[in-house]
Amino acid sequence: MLKNIFLIGGALLLTITNVQAQKFFTKTGRIDFNATTPSSPEKIEAVNKTVTCVLDVASGNIQFAVLIKGFTFERALMQEHFNENYLESDKFPKAEFKGVITNNSAVNYTKDGDYTVTVKGKLTLHGETREVESPGKISVKGGKISASASFTAVLGDYKVEVPTLVSDKVSKTTKITVACTLEPLKS
Repeated sequence: MLKNIFLIGGALLLTITNVQAQKFFTKTGRIDFNATTPSSPEKIEAVNKTVTCVLDVASGNIQFAVLIKGFTFERALMQEHFNENYLESDKFPKAEFKGVITNNSAVNYTKDGDYTVTVKGKLTLHGETREVESPGKISVKGGKISASASFTAVLGDYKVEVPTLVSDKVSKTTKITVACTLEPLKS
């Protein structure tokens, strides 16, 4: 009888632990942004290392949020123009992606390995929301999950205007690369 109680208690504990570990989280994800053109005399690149990401491994729901002012450029003047003239970060302080891993059942979150996934959802940037679909990769190693993807965004789709004076130096299509290492969300 006592043995059965321990077995039931152990099974219940494993179930509770499994339910709690269904969500993974980070506040230190990374997004790289590149809007360099072949004719640009300098790189137009920025990085943000304070990306928040939550992944629900049971459903495949994934969400990213990033403060626009968190992007850093090599040159302070580029950063100032990015925030004031292009993305208007005082008016539109953050960008968000809310979506789902469409082939989530192909990922075994309990087994170390690399899995090719497709992520589909809505990206909100500069006050505009658009559907985005991108291939990505989920890596599972030692209880941690890494998620990465690269995609392009057309600035005009998000009503980001590039002045004619610099239109040959700033790409109208930007490359965005996301990389996050997630750990189990503790409640």
